[in-house]
Amino acid sequence: MIGVGEKFPTFSKLAVTSLEKGKEFETITSDYLENDDNVWTVMFWWPKDFTFVCPTEIAEFNKSFGEFRDRETRLIGASTDSEFVHLAWRNNHDDLRGLKFPMLADTSKTLAQDLGILTNDNEKVAYRATFIVDPTGIIRWVCVNDLNVGRNVKEVLRVLDGLQTDELCPCNWEKGQETLTA
Repeated sequence: MIGVGEKFPTFSKLAVTSLEKGKEFETITSDYLENDDNVWTVMFWWPKDFTFVCPTEIAEFNKSFGEFRDRETRLIGASTDSEFVHLAWRNNHDDLRGLKFPMLADTSKTLAQDLGILTNDNEKVAYRATFIVDPTGIIRWVCVNDLNVGRNVKEVLRVLDGLQTDELCPCNWEKGQETLTA
């Protein structure tokens, strides 16, 4: 699996960005991650659309969208399902209709493979992986859960806060608390 300190892989993928007819899809590339605006990126992956744990995570990220935006961080959700499956799921699931971030479609599974997050079974779906990427495209945090355990969005925010201080943050540190001096 790709790790902390490594460059996020190059990619160009379709994503569902809207439910408005004719404006549903947009291409997102790795260039989107590198920017001069000092914007961070959180890309989180789920195994499959139309499942049970996945929409709880996606909905929680969406509820926290403002907190990520306040931290100058964009969200990208992703799975190996197609953009058409993403669109159908958004249209058919109450918690997903109002998403404020793109749902990336990695149908070729090349990005998930480059990240090293595909399961080793015949199905080859993505694990529940979360990547925090700094404005230069460098991975600063990776967390991967097994398929049946949802992630903790508050922990993603806590780690993002710590990374953005660029200081030493002790165990259980939270934004507003003292950092350490060496």
